[in-house]
Amino acid sequence: MLRSTTRPRTVSQTRLLLATVFTAAFLIGLATAFAAGHWSRAHEAVASSPQVEAVAMAPDIALFGLPDATPPADASLQLARLETVAPAPVAPPVEERDRFYTSGVIARGESLAYALGQQGIPRLTVHRITSELARHFDFRRTQPGHAYRLTQDAEGRVVEFRYSTSPMEGFTVVLEGERYVVRRDELQLEPREARIAGFVTTSLHDAVKALGESPQLASDFADIFAWDIDFTRSVRPGDEFRILYERLYFVDESGKESYLRPGRILAAQYNGSAGAHSAVYYESQPGQGGYYRSDGSSVQRQFLQAPLRFARISSRYSAARHHPILRITRPHQGIDYAAPAGTPIWAVADGRVIYRGYAGGFGNLVKIRHSRGYVTYYGHLSRFGPGLKVGQRVRQKQVIGYVGSTGLSTGPHVCFRIAQDGRYFNPAKLHTPAGDAVSAQRRPDFLASRDSLLARLDTGTIAAADEAL
Repeated sequence: MLRSTTRPRTVSQTRLLLATVFTAAFLIGLATAFAAGHWSRAHEAVASSPQVEAVAMAPDIALFGLPDATPPADASLQLARLETVAPAPVAPPVEERDRFYTSGVIARGESLAYALGQQGIPRLTVHRITSELARHFDFRRTQPGHAYRLTQDAEGRVVEFRYSTSPMEGFTVVLEGERYVVRRDELQLEPREARIAGFVTTSLHDAVKALGESPQLASDFADIFAWDIDFTRSVRPGDEFRILYERLYFVDESGKESYLRPGRILAAQYNGSAGAHSAVYYESQPGQGGYYRSDGSSVQRQFLQAPLRFARISSRYSAARHHPILRITRPHQGIDYAAPAGTPIWAVADGRVIYRGYAGGFGNLVKIRHSRGYVTYYGHLSRFGPGLKVGQRVRQKQVIGYVGSTGLSTGPHVCFRIAQDGRYFNPAKLHTPAGDAVSAQRRPDFLASRDSLLARLDTGTIAAADEAL
């Protein structure tokens, strides 16, 4: 006969049972607290929302199957579901959104795309900018010092891009609607009349620079008298000059006004070993002007006095000169103008190219035939002018080559010669008639303008050196 027996629980089993009961009670209490807290927060969130319209809820809904998790009865607590509410109206975009600017200057060896990329501008943005601008600007002409400024909105979209090739010129890409528009920018310059006056100590170039003005003004001054004065061989210390001219100012984006450069020369005088010379600017028709002497004749002649600007005479015209390379004495039937290699050389008169090539001791040589049987020679060139060909017509002051040292030469210079009917003569003794004078009909107006300009040349305001610089 089988007898059922009950084995007494051990102490360890009892302890395990008590731990299980306490754990279960703890978990039930934790779940109840969590459910009540969750319910309370949901109620507060919904009750505080003005867009939510609450509906009644059945009182016997239990959460998580826990009978004690029912929220306390409260007339203010009514939550079952959220009705669909129309979205709040979106505020219209403000006219002036946030802008982000990126600016810089192109360095040597850089492209615009590289410079923008270095500043973290995405490739797609860079491509959009360069694609729009490439239709108006050849990026192969990008140079160090070109500046740019990119404007983007808060979404990163390009709103405006400015590319400045100089303080005066540049391009702007602007977003108009859904497309980009490119415009060319040219600063409006403000001309102001001023004058400088002084004496030559070493050269006209140095004298103008010593007064604080740009050497470009000296170049422009020399160009006016280039038909009468060779500033390489005719200038002496103590020669006096006066210049009445326009100084060009511009206003930058900050509103600051700055002096940019010298503008048009209005009147000029030079008194020295080459004689007394004066010229005034006069427009016979609006926009069509030139320089005239005091008697109304044009300063322009058929021939210029020299084929380049601001050089040094290294060898003059001579019937007997000791050749530095051949070591023999023979005639030197031209004038050698020494200048830095690469200095532009221009045609001294209108004509037609009859020779372009290498010619023994002359090195690279250009010959030009002019009217009345004249032929001019330009030797020892480093290279020829762009596109220059035999048979081509050239204009006075058109660049036909560059200073070099090809052929029998001891240094960079140009050998300039001139012949008439096959016979060489000294270029320094060439004198040709003046150009067309002011018409008789315009002469009274010219004389009035001349007198006014020359009076201001003598009494105008002297430009201050520190301001010019």
